[in-house]
Amino acid sequence: MEKSIYSSYIKQILKYPLMTFEEEVEHSKLIQQGDQKAKMRLVQANLRLVVNIAKKYENPYVSIMDLIQEGNIGLMAAAGKYHYSYNTRFSTYAYAWIAQSITRYIQTKTSIIMLPNRKEEALRKVRSEKSKLYQILGRDPSYEEVAESVNMSVKKVKAILSYSYSIVSMNAPSDEENGIELCDMIPDSHFTPEGKMMNDMDKQEIKSMVDELPTLEKNVIYSRFNFNCDSKVKTLRQLGDQLGVSAETVRQMEIRAIRRLRTNYNNSKACREA
Repeated sequence: MEKSIYSSYIKQILKYPLMTFEEEVEHSKLIQQGDQKAKMRLVQANLRLVVNIAKKYENPYVSIMDLIQEGNIGLMAAAGKYHYSYNTRFSTYAYAWIAQSITRYIQTKTSIIMLPNRKEEALRKVRSEKSKLYQILGRDPSYEEVAESVNMSVKKVKAILSYSYSIVSMNAPSDEENGIELCDMIPDSHFTPEGKMMNDMDKQEIKSMVDELPTLEKNVIYSRFNFNCDSKVKTLRQLGDQLGVSAETVRQMEIRAIRRLRTNYNNSKACREA
């Protein structure tokens, strides 16, 4: 039955044409203006990418169609976040979002199998509330926000969420309390594709560009990506406390700074290659 559904789905998505980079840029500009049809076209053009990624995570515990469905959720999120100023193919940017969505689903399905009933119920409750807050806030909620919503202490929420483990692998800074930079494994709830893009660039080459950023953005980049190489990477919350702003404000400053750097970096690279 599922094999038939899968085959039918593949036939359906093959009808959607792929996009060139120029078309992706044009669609991104339209999406920034609120064009939902452009967003849907960008999603449809990359449904095959989701299938390819889902097949890498196929396992006996979950169906391939469930993985594809979850991957499509990540794809839609990426389509809304993608910005043409990144100057990179949408598939490169979306890959991380798709993989994260799939691995989160696998984690949910496989990590609670051996839990005692009470812990399983608590984990389901916290995860459910966390998901609702994500839909409301448009971002991953903090431990404090989840704790307040489920009427538990922050310590208890952290303990409940620790029943499971993250299986998302990215080269990006962690926002966990210890603030360390992890090369192979980061908590999926703190994953940022923008951070991955930052790590993909040559830090030495763009250091001078960082120094030209507005003071606050420069300080954020130095602290988040450890350009001084002499201190631990700071979390969004730590930086927010230091600057007297919220963690979300720091995150927005970081994204703006990375966009500037990505544009300047690519312009510089294009001039050298001309």
